[in-house]
Amino acid sequence: MNLVLQDRYIDAILRYRWIVVVAATLLMAAMTAGVRFITVTNDYRVLFSEDNPQLLAFDALENTYSTSNAALIAITPEQGSVFSREALGAVEALTDAAWRAPYSSRVNSLTNYTHSEASGDDLIVAPLVEDAQALSDAQLARIEITALAAVEIAGRLVSRDGRTAGVAINFVLPENPDQAVVEITDYLVLRLSEARAQHPGIAYHLTGDVVMNRAFSDATQDDMRTLTPIVFVIIIVATIALLRSVLGTIAIVAVIVFVVNTTVGFAGWSRVVFSPTNAGIPIIVMVIAMADAIHIVTSVLLGMRRGLARNEAIAESFRINVYPIFITSVTTAIGFLSLNASDSPPFHILGNYVAFGVLCALVYSVTLLPALLSLLPLRVPARRTQDKDLLGRFAEIVIARRKFLLAVLIPAVACLSMGISRIELSDNMAQYFDDRYEFRRDTDYIIQNLTGLDKLEYSMNSGREGGITQPEYLRKIDAFAGWYREQPEVTHVQVFSDIMKRLNKNMHGDDPAYYRLPEEPDLAAQYLLLYELSLPFGSDLNDRIDVAKSSTRMVVTTRNAWSRDLRELDGRAQAWLRANAPEFAQEASGLSIVFAHLSLRNINSMLRGTILAMALISFILIWIFKSVRIGLLSLLPNFIPAIMSFGLWGYIVGNVGIASSVVIAVVFGIVVDDTIHFLSKYLKARRKKLDAPEAVRYAFRTVGHALWTTTTVLSAGFLVFATSGFQVSWALGLLVTITIIFALVADFLLLPALLITIDRRKL
Repeated sequence: MNLVLQDRYIDAILRYRWIVVVAATLLMAAMTAGVRFITVTNDYRVLFSEDNPQLLAFDALENTYSTSNAALIAITPEQGSVFSREALGAVEALTDAAWRAPYSSRVNSLTNYTHSEASGDDLIVAPLVEDAQALSDAQLARIEITALAAVEIAGRLVSRDGRTAGVAINFVLPENPDQAVVEITDYLVLRLSEARAQHPGIAYHLTGDVVMNRAFSDATQDDMRTLTPIVFVIIIVATIALLRSVLGTIAIVAVIVFVVNTTVGFAGWSRVVFSPTNAGIPIIVMVIAMADAIHIVTSVLLGMRRGLARNEAIAESFRINVYPIFITSVTTAIGFLSLNASDSPPFHILGNYVAFGVLCALVYSVTLLPALLSLLPLRVPARRTQDKDLLGRFAEIVIARRKFLLAVLIPAVACLSMGISRIELSDNMAQYFDDRYEFRRDTDYIIQNLTGLDKLEYSMNSGREGGITQPEYLRKIDAFAGWYREQPEVTHVQVFSDIMKRLNKNMHGDDPAYYRLPEEPDLAAQYLLLYELSLPFGSDLNDRIDVAKSSTRMVVTTRNAWSRDLRELDGRAQAWLRANAPEFAQEASGLSIVFAHLSLRNINSMLRGTILAMALISFILIWIFKSVRIGLLSLLPNFIPAIMSFGLWGYIVGNVGIASSVVIAVVFGIVVDDTIHFLSKYLKARRKKLDAPEAVRYAFRTVGHALWTTTTVLSAGFLVFATSGFQVSWALGLLVTITIIFALVADFLLLPALLITIDRRKL
């Protein structure tokens, strides 16, 4: 847009300012009406693409056996073991209540464990505990010995020290599981409240993936309810304090409201389904819109301080800022659109709708904002020369000490960058929540006192119908289970061969010497048939044997494993299988392993997308600055902050998961704005025949205050999210804050020093 068109455009906006405000308001109202169509889901499956290989394998596993939507309740008496009448009665009552839970399909507990034993020539299969209150001391002792010796439940439904018992509930969820999750968790919480009242000497703890889905929902709502308003207030207060103009701040807030409402409303009209992963769209759009508006308002106030009339100052501010704001909007949108490279679809929504919000911010900033500023009775704040003098003195220090700054900053960047090598690409779903959430406290308790929650699952195919009772097959899966039980991170292994060993012992008068696999396939098949016919309702083996009896399911439980640990453990297991049972060699499945691979897949895909976005932005900067040297130089203040922040993250945290993997795209889209604004002012001065040091002074004088203001407000806003108890929020908030601060350091110290050192050409 040439100067003549710019002048005509801004003159039209100011002349028809009322029409502009009314039109913008009608547009915003029409878009906002779409908010009612927004839906939110907490179903973990939205995190995965349709062609995710681990999810496809998990679906195949569940289709073969049964679904894995579970809740686990731990019951611990304050004194003694669970092998008392009161404690076993509490477990028994809770087991019965669990069967009545909405969508409940199976309940396994210490009391309804289908214990088998010999009685003469008969096989007796019955729940381990019946009518706990009527048990004698001898019966209690026998139950304790039986339970702690049963490899199928010890370390899973009863702790090995006998202090804690478990009730595991499996659910078959409907196609839209969100309401079902609410119904289930509400029911379980109510039942546990009643149980605590009836048994005040017993503690109850609740966890599981169904409960975790509810915790994700609650955490997201907590952040949106509490932190978002705080961020909004901080933006307002900080903007007033830094601009010293209430009316100017009102205009900025109006633009923010218009942009956020339009973006979220458009998402509603598009029938978008939000999830906890992309719930931060309004916040990100808010801060980007604020940054654009601050540049315009700051220039208006500076112009009025110089004696320009209000509309003249608005027109001048438009001419100064419209091109940089347009370019920053394009580059920011490209940065966020790179999220489409993510392996997780919710990040596509995040990137696309933030990019749309960026364009909305551009439109409202060059239409609504000038019109509002023209209508509001702006007053110029009292001149504070110390601000100007401070930036002027700062510019002189940077110019005079540029060699020293380069000598200090370059090694500092190199030192911090080495911290990147310390970063582990890993996640731990339970640790997404801190101790303020009951889910996290209960989960930690269960992991420490009962069993782990992360599972690796294998479908072991015998190769033929009915082949699971073949001795060779049983020996191999039993050996594989034995190898897993030797691994230090494993707490429990559920394998079909354990049932066959128990049945073989039962059918030989419970002689411990016969606790081994049957040697004849026909005999093993008869044992299995007899056992299945004796099982009570709801206790069949469909969750671990397929219909054709050609495959069995083995479940390995680990204690509080990070995703990298699960991947490494599965890698060792595959190596063992290739060496000892190559026909079973396969990657583990299960929800935990699906998530373990998701973080790695997402980071790799985001790396490719971010590199592509950065390359495109590089070409754009080279084109707009009409200089390969300046264009490439402009990338340093954008790359370096991300490198420094992730290096620092490697030193102080050490883990980057799925939530943190998109931070580079988010912050790159934000921090590139400051560099473009600084360089646009610098090059404008150079085109006026000013040398490099004088051009740096001009850039500090014209845009330094705006950059300082936006950095302060953005940092304060995002820092609020670092106080969240939800890892997705606090990691994003802290990483973005660190990167924004490093970006200001790069733009104020490194970029000027590099420009003066490198840009020595005559103009």
